[in-house]
Amino acid sequence: MEDVIDEKQQGAPVMEVEETISVTDHAAFAAKHMPDLGHEVADFQVSTWKLAKWRTLEKKLTGPHFACGGHNWRVLLFPSGNSNAPPNEAVSIYLDYADPQNAPKGWHACAQFALVMSNPQDPTNFVVSHAHHRFTAEECDWGFTRFHDLRKLFNPGERGKGPIIDNDDTLITVFVRVLVDPTGVLWHNFMHYDSKAETGYVGLKNQGATCYMNSLLQSLYCTRAFRKAVYQIPTEEDTPSQSVALALQRVFYNLQTSDQAVGTNELTRSFGWTSLDSFMQHDVQEFNRVLQEKLEAKMKGTAADGAITKLFVGKMKSYIKCVNVDYESSRGEDFYDIQLNVKGMKNLAESFKDYIAVETLEGENKYMAEGYGLQDAKKGVIFETFPDVLHLQLKRFEYDIQKDAMVKINDRHEFPFEIDLEPYLSETADRSVSHLYRLHGVLVHSGDLHGGHYFALIKPDRQTRWLKFDDDRVTPVTDKEVLDENYGGDGGQLNGIVPVSQRNQVRAARRMTNAYMLVYIRDSAIDNILAPFMEADTPAHLKQRLEDERVQQEAKKREREEQHLYLTAKVISDKSFTEHQGFDLATFDDKNWPPSDLATFRVLKLETYLTFKGRVAKHFGIPEQHIRLWVLVNRQNKTVRPDTFVPENEPTLTVEQVRNNMAARQTDLRLYVDIWEPSPTKAIAPFTDVSAHHIMVFLKYFDVQKQTLFGVSKVYVPRTSKVGDLQGVICEKMRWAPQTPIKLYEEIKPGMIELMKPKSTFTQSEIQDGDIICFQSEITEKEILEFEQQGLCPTPVQFYDFLQNRVLIHFRPRDEEKDQEEFDLVLSKKMNYETLANKVGERLKHEPIKLRFTSSTAQGMPKAPLKRALNQSVWDIIQPSYLAAQPSILFYERLDVSIIELETKRSIKIIWTGVHNKEEAALPFLLPKTNTIHDLADQVLKNVKLSPESTGKIRIFAITKDGRHQEVFSPSEMLGNLPDVEIFAEEVSREELEARSEDKVINVFHYSRDPARSHGVPFRFVAKMGEKFIDTKKRLQERIAVSDKEIAKYRFALIQSAGFKQPTYLEDDDVVYDHKFAADDVLGLDHVDKSGRSRGLGAEKAIVIKG
Repeated sequence: MEDVIDEKQQGAPVMEVEETISVTDHAAFAAKHMPDLGHEVADFQVSTWKLAKWRTLEKKLTGPHFACGGHNWRVLLFPSGNSNAPPNEAVSIYLDYADPQNAPKGWHACAQFALVMSNPQDPTNFVVSHAHHRFTAEECDWGFTRFHDLRKLFNPGERGKGPIIDNDDTLITVFVRVLVDPTGVLWHNFMHYDSKAETGYVGLKNQGATCYMNSLLQSLYCTRAFRKAVYQIPTEEDTPSQSVALALQRVFYNLQTSDQAVGTNELTRSFGWTSLDSFMQHDVQEFNRVLQEKLEAKMKGTAADGAITKLFVGKMKSYIKCVNVDYESSRGEDFYDIQLNVKGMKNLAESFKDYIAVETLEGENKYMAEGYGLQDAKKGVIFETFPDVLHLQLKRFEYDIQKDAMVKINDRHEFPFEIDLEPYLSETADRSVSHLYRLHGVLVHSGDLHGGHYFALIKPDRQTRWLKFDDDRVTPVTDKEVLDENYGGDGGQLNGIVPVSQRNQVRAARRMTNAYMLVYIRDSAIDNILAPFMEADTPAHLKQRLEDERVQQEAKKREREEQHLYLTAKVISDKSFTEHQGFDLATFDDKNWPPSDLATFRVLKLETYLTFKGRVAKHFGIPEQHIRLWVLVNRQNKTVRPDTFVPENEPTLTVEQVRNNMAARQTDLRLYVDIWEPSPTKAIAPFTDVSAHHIMVFLKYFDVQKQTLFGVSKVYVPRTSKVGDLQGVICEKMRWAPQTPIKLYEEIKPGMIELMKPKSTFTQSEIQDGDIICFQSEITEKEILEFEQQGLCPTPVQFYDFLQNRVLIHFRPRDEEKDQEEFDLVLSKKMNYETLANKVGERLKHEPIKLRFTSSTAQGMPKAPLKRALNQSVWDIIQPSYLAAQPSILFYERLDVSIIELETKRSIKIIWTGVHNKEEAALPFLLPKTNTIHDLADQVLKNVKLSPESTGKIRIFAITKDGRHQEVFSPSEMLGNLPDVEIFAEEVSREELEARSEDKVINVFHYSRDPARSHGVPFRFVAKMGEKFIDTKKRLQERIAVSDKEIAKYRFALIQSAGFKQPTYLEDDDVVYDHKFAADDVLGLDHVDKSGRSRGLGAEKAIVIKG
C-alpha cells in the first residue's frame, strides 16, 4: 500500500523507450523481427541492395543474387506497385527464388524472411515486414504486394528522422533463414500431394464423420499380425456388403495395393449402417471393442482362432488382502484395453501408479473376511499379464460435478516413446519376458465433447518413420509432432514462438488437440508383430476377386470416358407395343410411371446405319431385309411417334447423322422396328406392297371388362380409305365375329381422345404415319351406367384420363408384423380419400373405415397420420417428390375401430421386457382415453406369454431421463393423461413379490464405462441381508438371463447420487445390502451397449455391427 502512495507522490514512472536495433546488426535485428518458428535453421544470410534515382527506376527489377541454404535468391521489386495494386500507391517487394527453371525436379525450400527498406545514412530508420513460405516451382516468389505506402517513404519520419527514400536513394535489405524440413511437408499446401509416393501408404476416405473409425482402422492395418489374422478368416463364399470379415479384408487389401485413398462405404454397409450412421461420431474404444468381438466370433474354428486374444488381451486381478491375517479374496479378469486417468496425472507412469494404487480398508470401513470377522485390509488392482499389443485409453472425457455434465479433459499428460511396465505387475507374474514397450500409435482427438476430428500417428515398423494418417492423407511427422503436440495443456505452441497477438488463439486451439488412445507393442515382439508383409500372406481368392473387379471398373471407366463417342438407341418392337399400357407406343419420360423395358443398344456415333440395322435384325432374330427402322420424333403436342423410316440408299449414312437429321431434339435415338411379314400366296420383295399412298397406323384395344388398354398391332391403310374400313381388319385380328360393332377413338395427346367418324377418310381425319387409333366393342347406355356406378371407366376417354393421372403408390404396414404385407397400387391423382381407402380395403380385405394412413418423408420414414378428409385428393395426400421417378410411399394400419371413433381413443405402444429385462416385443394398443393403467395392464396380459413361475403381476412404467430409474404409473391413472414418452411393461418377478420385510428392493440400470452413459431398461432387484456379492451376481445373471461368458464381461458398481461420487466397483465379498441406499442410489451394470437404446449425459447411439 505504501508503494502505491509513494508512486502517486512521485508521479507516474517514466516509460522506457525501446531501443531501435540497427539493420546492420544482423543477428540482433533478425532475433527481434523474425520470430523463432521452432524449426532447425539450415542457413542464415543477409543481402543488401542499394537503389539510387528511385523515381527513374523501371516498373519491375530484381536485385543481386545471393546464396542461402544451397539455393539462389534475389529481391523482386515493383517501385510503383505490381499489377495487383493501384499504381503509385504502394511499393511491392518479394523474395524471389532465382532461376527456378534450372532447379532439380520437385525442388522446394522452406524459408523465413524479413524484407527491409532503410534510410541510406541511418540504419535505425527503416520499415520491415516478415513472412515464411514453402518455395516451389509453382510458387517461387513470396512477399508483400502492399509493402508500404509510397508517399510515406518520401516523407520525414517521427522524432526528427529523415525519409526512408532520401534524395531518391534507399537501401533494401533481405534477411533469409532457410529451415530444415525433416518431413518434406513443412508448410505444404497439399495440392497435387501423393501420399503413396511420399510415404508408401494411402489414406481412408471420410464418409461424413468416420474419422474416428479411419484412425482405428489404420492402426489395426499397421498392426501387421492382426492384418494377417483377418486375412485367415475364410470368406470365399461371402458377400462384401453382408460380411464384416470380407469387407475388412477388402479395405486392408486396397490399402496395400491402391495408389489413391480407399473408401469404407462397403465396410459400413457390412456393419448394417445407413448413411445417417456414417454422419454420427462414435467413441473409438467402443468401436474397437464391438469390432473385435465381431471378428473374434468370425475367427472361431479357423486358422485365426485365438489371434485377437493372443495380440490384445491381458489379465488383471482385483483383490482384497487382509493385513493381520492370512486371507485374500481375488478375482481375475481379461482386458482388451486399459482406461487410465488423465485428470491430476502428469504422465503415463503416474496414471499406471494411480491405476494400481492400493486402498486401505480400516476403521469403520473394515473388511468382513470370511472366518476372521472385520479386518484391516488392502484393496486394489494389479496386472498379471500384459498383451503384446497394448491399447491404452486416456480418459479425456469425464463427468464434471460443478457443471453437471460430461466435459473433455485437455490437461497436459505426457507419454514416452518407451515404457517399462514391469513395476505394475503382480509378484507372481512371469518376469522372464521383457515388459519394455515401444510406442506404435497415437490416436488423437481435436475438438470438444460435442464433436471434433480424429487422426492417427503411427510408426509402422522399426525402420519406417512416424506417419500421420489423417483421413485421405498420409504425411511424415517429427518426434515433436508425435509427443509434445499431443500432450495437451498449455505447454508449448504448435509452431514455436508466435507473435503476442496470436498466442492466445494458438493456445486455445492447442488445448483442444491431444492424445486419446495410445498403442504400445512389446519390444521383444515387435519384429514378429510388425514383420514384413509377404505376397503369400494375402489370400489368393481375395486378390483374384479384387483384380476381376478392377478390370470391370476399368472397363466401366473406359466406357464413361468414351461415352461422347456413343449414343443410346432404344427400339420399340411389336411385342413391346402389345405389353405397353399408356400413351404413345412406349413410356420414356413420365415422372409418375417407370419407363418401358425396350431393347437398348450402345452404338458408336460413326457406325454406319446399315451396320447398326444388321445388329438390330440379329437381336430380334429376323432377316435383315425383312425390317426397316422408323425414327420416333417429339411432336409439338408433346407426343412421341414414328415419323419416317430411315432411307437405306446411302451406305455411308451414320447413326449420328440419322439422329441429328431425323430426330434433332433427342439425346437418345428412339426407333420402331417395322417387320415385314411375307405373304403365303404371293412371292414379292419386302415392303413393295406398301406405297406412299399408305399410312402406318397403330391399333390399341380398350377392354372394358378387364379395364385394360394395350397395343394390338400396326396396320397399313390407304390414305383415301374410310376409317370404318378398319372394322373388318380389327374383327379379324381380334377373332371377333364379322360386323361386331366397334367404336374408334384417336389418341391425339393426353387429355385429347376423340371419337372418330367411320365415314370419313383417313386423310379427312388428318391421320398420318405413326398415329394411334383405339377401339372398343360397343356397349349399351345401360352398361355404361353400370360401369360408372362401379367406379369403372366405360370408354377409352375416361380410361385415358385415368392413365394421365395415374400414380404408383407403395403401401407399407406402419407396424412391421409378420402378417402385414407390402404392395403396390395404381391409383388416380384425382381419387379422393374415400376411394383410396376403398381400394386399399379391397386389397387387404379390411373395412376401409378401419384403415389409417400415414404419409412418408423423402427418406421413406413415416410422418404424422393422415386425417380423414373427403375432399382431399390422392395427389394432395402423397405430395410427390420431383427428384427421381420412384413410387410414393404410404403407410397403413389395420384398426379394430373406425378412424372416426379413433378420436376418442389413445394409441399406445408398450415395449414388453418380460421377466428377464429383455425387449421381447412392441405391443400396439388403441384404447379409450378414459381407460386406466389397470385396464392397459389387462390388455398387455392378454398379449404376452408369462414365465412358467409367473406371479401374474406386471408393472407399467416410463424411464427417468438419466436412465437409472423406473417411473411407475398409478393403476388409476387415465390413458388420456399419460405423457408422450416411451412406455414399458415388465413381469414382476416372484422374488420381488415375495420379498421379506427385511429385504431391500433396489433399482438397477445398465451403463457403458461412465454412469452418465446409460442404456437399456432399468429394473428392480431384491438385495438380501448378509448375501455376498458373488451370490448376488448369480441371481442378477439369472434375472437378466445372460450367459457365463457374457456376465464375465460385466462390472458392477454402486452409484451414489449424493455429491456425484465416482462409482464404487464391487468385489465378490462385498455385501450390497449393507450399503445405506439413498432415494436415488442404484446398482449399475457396466457393459457394452448392445441394446441400441442409449440415453443420459453425452449419450450417443450405440455402435452396432451386424454383418
